[in-house]
Amino acid sequence: MISTEYVLSEQPFVVRRRVRWGECDPAGVVYTATFSDYVISVAELFYGSLFGGTPQAVKDRHGFGTPTRALEFDFRRSLWPDDTFDIGVEVEGIRTRTFTLLMTARKADGEIAFVARLTPVCIQRGKRESIEMPAVLREALDQYQTRCRTSYRTSCQTGCEAAGATTFAGEPTP
Repeated sequence: MISTEYVLSEQPFVVRRRVRWGECDPAGVVYTATFSDYVISVAELFYGSLFGGTPQAVKDRHGFGTPTRALEFDFRRSLWPDDTFDIGVEVEGIRTRTFTLLMTARKADGEIAFVARLTPVCIQRGKRESIEMPAVLREALDQYQTRCRTSYRTSCQTGCEAAGATTFAGEPTP
C-alpha cells in the first residue's frame, strides 16, 4: 500500500504528500480549496507530534480547541496528479490567544509550490469563545520554535533538504 500522506520528519516537522487525481479539476490542476485541506491536515499531524498522541484527544483532555481564525496562501507553482511534495512547519508567532504556523510546500525539484500561514485561535471546548492559550500548548509551541532556531540558527528550514530526504514516495531508496 502506498500512503498519500505521512510524517517525514518531526524536527523540523515535515509531511510528505502525493496529489490524488480526485483533488484536481478536469485540467489536472489541484482545486484551490484542496490546499486548505492540505494545511489543516498537516496542522493536525503537527499537534499530534507536539503532544505525542492524537490531537483531538489531547485537546479534549486539556479542554481547548484550535479552530482556524485566519488562513493565507501564496501560490507559486501548480501541483498536478501524482506530484509529491513536502510541507514543512515553522512556528512564526505565539500570541495571547492565537499562534501562527508558517507552512512551506516544496516539490520534488525543491521549487516552492505554495506558502501558507495558518492562525488558529484557542477556544474552550463546549463554548464558542476564545481563551488565553493553555500553558501546555504555549510550552509545546515555544519548545518547538526554540529547537528549530537552535538547530537551524535563524529559523526552521522546511522541505526536502531540511528533512534529509533524497527520495520521494514510489522511488527506491538508495
